[in-house]
Amino acid sequence: MHSWNLRTVAPTKTAYPFMKRSYFVILVIALVLLLDQWLKIYIKTNFEYNQEEAILGLSWARLHFVENEGMAFGITFGWKYGKLLLSVFRILMVVGLAWYIRLLIKLEVPLGFLASIGLITAGAIGNILDSALYGLIFSESPYHGGLAELVGFGEGYGTFLHGKVVDMLYFPITWIHVPEWIPWMGGGDYLFFSPIFNIADAAITCGVLSIILFQRSFFKDNPLELEEDKRLANVLEEIHAAENPPAEDTNSEATDSEADKSIS
Repeated sequence: MHSWNLRTVAPTKTAYPFMKRSYFVILVIALVLLLDQWLKIYIKTNFEYNQEEAILGLSWARLHFVENEGMAFGITFGWKYGKLLLSVFRILMVVGLAWYIRLLIKLEVPLGFLASIGLITAGAIGNILDSALYGLIFSESPYHGGLAELVGFGEGYGTFLHGKVVDMLYFPITWIHVPEWIPWMGGGDYLFFSPIFNIADAAITCGVLSIILFQRSFFKDNPLELEEDKRLANVLEEIHAAENPPAEDTNSEATDSEADKSIS
């Protein structure tokens, strides 16, 4: 009787890459969330609303504390339930991204594409945390002076999924004069870059831009489509085998019948 020694059994081909890629994505998401939440909490509890400070003494790079109830870069909804709808949408998106990441890890896609999806996921989670928790654990940031404080859970300025997203990164690089003859934007001065955002917003933007600029080859040889093609080929092969069973060996049957006659 043969006995197996588990220590001598080699690991499967995909076991180590799966764990390695899982840790890689978790690390990307964790680092983004750590930086995002640390900076948000620092700004929320140490800056008055609309307070501004230069970053490294640069006039075009500033920390400017504002809050918004909407999407990235201060975009807001005018609808009464827009905030709740946005929060629910973000949660569903994160669930879908988590499933997608697990599938990508199994298919062993390039780490660059995996990191891009990880950045998008981390950014979505970062802003979800603001919406879900900040209204429960922080006091209101007064518009006319004063600092917000950490309070007992549930004693904050808002309810679950109705917290405000903290923004602070502001890069008013330069003013651009647009001539009147340019359609849609003509005849005025525009500030580049005017939105105020946070690290979570930046992670989402960097993830999307990375896919567009550096990961386009992923969609040319999409491993998801290749996997589906393999499954379809296997199914068609099984159907063909079922409809076309192997022909019986007539020679062997004839030999068997002759052997039976000789015996009799």
